[in-house]
Amino acid sequence: MHSPDNIQYAMEVTKVLLEPDRRIDTFGDTRFEFQLLSELMDDAGQIRVRTGEVEAMRPRILRPDSMQEIELEGFGDKARERMDAVIEKWKEEGKDLAFLRYGFRFRSGRVQEEIIHDSMDVVRERVLEEARRVGNPARAVIEGVDDAWEVCIFKFAFEMIRQSWPINRFDFHRRGLL
Repeated sequence: MHSPDNIQYAMEVTKVLLEPDRRIDTFGDTRFEFQLLSELMDDAGQIRVRTGEVEAMRPRILRPDSMQEIELEGFGDKARERMDAVIEKWKEEGKDLAFLRYGFRFRSGRVQEEIIHDSMDVVRERVLEEARRVGNPARAVIEGVDDAWEVCIFKFAFEMIRQSWPINRFDFHRRGLL
């Protein structure tokens, strides 16, 4: 398990370099593809590129406060502890976590890894150039830390939820669900 300091560090340094063009659908499943760039801890000039997908299953019924938990599927053994630490950190920062009442479930697809022997600047530009050339509206490029990489993905997912929340709330109101 990562220390609170490691989780805090991962939260602070994680940057979304290229954000998907879409948001999380209110009444459907949403799949995002990601490329996470991280420098190996003890090997300067070696960048790990993780490629995978995160699927946000459509929000389910409103849950009581006692059941405010995001379901995780396909993540590592310590994912729940890391997710809980991220949520706790955001509570401490006073962020609005009302979206937790909507029963999100996240599923991670198989993650592939590649080590590239070059500087972060060169790899970052190459990956961003390729992502822009392909133009996939569901693609995200994220820069984060290697050892707590799942925290970086959780931060990205939470940011997508927070950005989608105003639209989702409007849709719920429109259908009389709020």
